[in-house]
This record gives sequence, C-alpha cells and structure tokens, in this order.
Amino acid sequence: MPDAPSRPVSPHLQVYRPQLTSVLSVLHRLTGIILSLSSVGLSLWLISLALGEEAYAGFMKAVGGWGGFVFVTILIFCIYYHLFNGIRHLFWDWGLGFSLRSVYASGWAVVALAFGCSLLTATLSF
Repeated sequence: MPDAPSRPVSPHLQVYRPQLTSVLSVLHRLTGIILSLSSVGLSLWLISLALGEEAYAGFMKAVGGWGGFVFVTILIFCIYYHLFNGIRHLFWDWGLGFSLRSVYASGWAVVALAFGCSLLTATLSF
C-alpha cells in the first residue's frame, strides 16, 4: 500500500487565497444570521414598549451608550449589505452580470454602497 501523500489532497485553508466572491458570500450569510438574531432584540424592544414607560426606560438604559451605538451601526450595515447583495443575486438569477469583470465590479459596488449608506444613516440618526 502506497504511503499517504505529504500534502493536502483538497484545497486547504493554509494554501487557499480568499477571493472577493467567496468573502462576499460568507459575509452575506453572516449578515443574514445577524439580522435573524437581531429580531430577538427587536422583540424585546417591542415588549418593553408594551409593558409601559418604566420597562421601556430600563430597556433603553440597558442598550444605551457606546455598546448600543456600535450594535445599531453594525445592524444598519448588515441591513444595507444584505439588501444590496440580494439585489445583486436577483440580477444573477436573471442571468445578468456573470462576466468576471462585472462580478468584481458589482461586488465592490455592493460593499461601497453598504458602507456609504450605513455611514449616512448612522450620521443622520445619531
């Protein structure tokens, strides 16, 4: 029986160079998970609102400050990124934008739009 090969037989993280398309795919999945989990926070906010002024004030105190600001800013980015990348995927579903040049251009456009809209929203909101 021959000896085992001395190198990995499939792509391995040590030799794999991430590409824009793979990074954006992983980011799309992560933003979807974050948005799903944030629905718990939205539910807690609505419950505190329904329970009255004292419960709402307690909730807002708990999520206030820099931690709340950072969380909301990240959440805003997730919303915009997931939205714009979803629109990009809709164009792909229609068979548009599959050339390598347009894939990279639309990928960078999604990132730029998400950061720009997030910055604008956070600036106008806070």
